[in-house]
Amino acid sequence: MEAEGTEAGAARPGRGGAARDRAGGGSTRERLLVAASELFAERGYERATVRDIAARAGVNQALLFRHFGSKRALFGEAVARDGLEQLRTTSPDRLVEVMLSSMLTPPPDRDGHTTGAARYLETLLRSVGAQDEVTAAVTSLGADYARALAALSDTDDRALRADLVLSWLLGIGLMRVVLRKHPLADADPAEVTRLVTDALTHLLGGSAATRPPPG
Repeated sequence: MEAEGTEAGAARPGRGGAARDRAGGGSTRERLLVAASELFAERGYERATVRDIAARAGVNQALLFRHFGSKRALFGEAVARDGLEQLRTTSPDRLVEVMLSSMLTPPPDRDGHTTGAARYLETLLRSVGAQDEVTAAVTSLGADYARALAALSDTDDRALRADLVLSWLLGIGLMRVVLRKHPLADADPAEVTRLVTDALTHLLGGSAATRPPPG
């Protein structure tokens, strides 16, 4: 089983190492977060190893532990970073549309990996059922999304409606991205978005929660 904490000497670098870490820590930390987001999305929590994350980031494993302390902490920060980026940059009335777009047509980076805010959905979907830290990350981020979705409804039971919306969206992602269930796996993204947004507008109480896809 892969070590979750720091190895002897890794958490307390020498004075020269600490100075170098402070000088380049920002870029090292960012590379580790990007690499972790990619690998967690591709493989899920269990199969994304510390060794492979460090290798993709181009750093020694000791630096991963120095910056994050454990794989568990790195996972939580990577998921929160990407998910909160999407919440921060998306207006509430477009949130459902953007989430669907993230799952149906995730934009690849130059290496073919899912990028930015879209990546956290694959990370969560591929990691569900792994360990307690995955459940904690899903619960925390899900609460933020549920609050944003609830704000789109003026019904008394808007919190329940928001949870139902979120559950359906994640279920769609699980069926299409992870299980590759046909015909959903090959369905046209615009058609899926049209069908889902029509239903979710009604579920949220007829609010302007979703807008028809352009085109």
